[in-house]
Amino acid sequence: MTMTGSRRAATGFAATLLATSLLAAAAAEAAPRPGEFKPDPAALPTPLHDRFYAKPGNLDGKRNGDILATRARANPPGFFDVRTFQVKFRSTDSQGAPIAAVTTVLVPNRRVPNGPLFSFQHVVNATGLQCAPSQALWTSDPNLTIREAPGLNAALQRGWTVAIPDHLGPRSAYGAAKLGGQITLDGIRAVKSFRPAAARNSRVGMAGYSGGGMATAWAAALQPTYAKDLKLAGAAYGGVPMNLVKMAEGLGYANPHPAFGLAFAAAIGMAREYPQAIPMRRYLSPLGHQMFRQLRNACTNDILRVGAGHSARQVAIGGRQIFNDRTARSKVEENSLALYRGIPKTPVFEWHSPTDVLIPVMSIDATNRRYCRAGARVQSLLTPSPDHMSAAVIGLLPAFQYLQDRFDGRPAPSTC
Repeated sequence: MTMTGSRRAATGFAATLLATSLLAAAAAEAAPRPGEFKPDPAALPTPLHDRFYAKPGNLDGKRNGDILATRARANPPGFFDVRTFQVKFRSTDSQGAPIAAVTTVLVPNRRVPNGPLFSFQHVVNATGLQCAPSQALWTSDPNLTIREAPGLNAALQRGWTVAIPDHLGPRSAYGAAKLGGQITLDGIRAVKSFRPAAARNSRVGMAGYSGGGMATAWAAALQPTYAKDLKLAGAAYGGVPMNLVKMAEGLGYANPHPAFGLAFAAAIGMAREYPQAIPMRRYLSPLGHQMFRQLRNACTNDILRVGAGHSARQVAIGGRQIFNDRTARSKVEENSLALYRGIPKTPVFEWHSPTDVLIPVMSIDATNRRYCRAGARVQSLLTPSPDHMSAAVIGLLPAFQYLQDRFDGRPAPSTC
């Protein structure tokens, strides 16, 4: 991972940390109807002009992880000695409705059948579908390119098949962390049954940092109930915001912030998943509506540029915030892993900087202790670094080695 990639990871989590303030502001006095899901068409991202992403009409008759469509692709720039495919599969959104999701699969030409399968959850700070990995891996636009993606060649050269899911889903629901875990698990299910991957009996590992770490950590915690059929050899994740409420409360969300655009983008993403609980556009000020139009289909750089120096007070009518709406707050809590009672059954490698100011370290430590008390195997690494960005780089190689050991069948260490 390059330092540019690390910076992107850090700002991605700043967005999640700040997002809850705007969620509360946007959702004040909203009351959802149980079981109802009526998305605001004007809030959704512009669809891609590619029929491969279209939602089939028979999803109710499919199971999570069932393959809906596949296609071969030319290898993305920077990848070699592999075959590249994309797999569309059935998954579930934040309210339990069926969706079609996509994962990109890189299969080494020298792969041994049933060799390791590695699901890598990339950092995606976006409200636009063109920013998802299945699109951005091929882009020539320097504003969208995933510069650290060729680093995955290290995994491919080990003989690992690599799957990179679009874990924000078909609505680019940035901030909806639980959704990312569900899509990650269903993407693994799909790849295991995808014949060219030859991975039906593969050991499976997952990894991600920052926003990708959040999807990975949720997948590990959800697997015992959401994907009982799926065995995981191990999960490695770093810099994960375990409690989104505390993250927002610790960042001065009432005052202007240089990364507020990412908070606003996360509010858009959450409103897409919970349109009745968070009717965002109804509570925006004129400035908020202007920013909404600019950020409806944006990627990281534009999100940062548009939102720099703004605050929730400026973009919400009456400056409402501070979680004054119980329904909105409950959705933020629902996506906070520290408040989820599930315990991973797979061994976990977790890393972070003990002085990271962008995420609530106490929530990470508390979650690790809770996992340990429940009998999970957790190895935690405190990186010798002062911040979120450098921790991403420092923990990467230990995370790879951790997964290699799990693939080799070595007993999982624990720092519990």
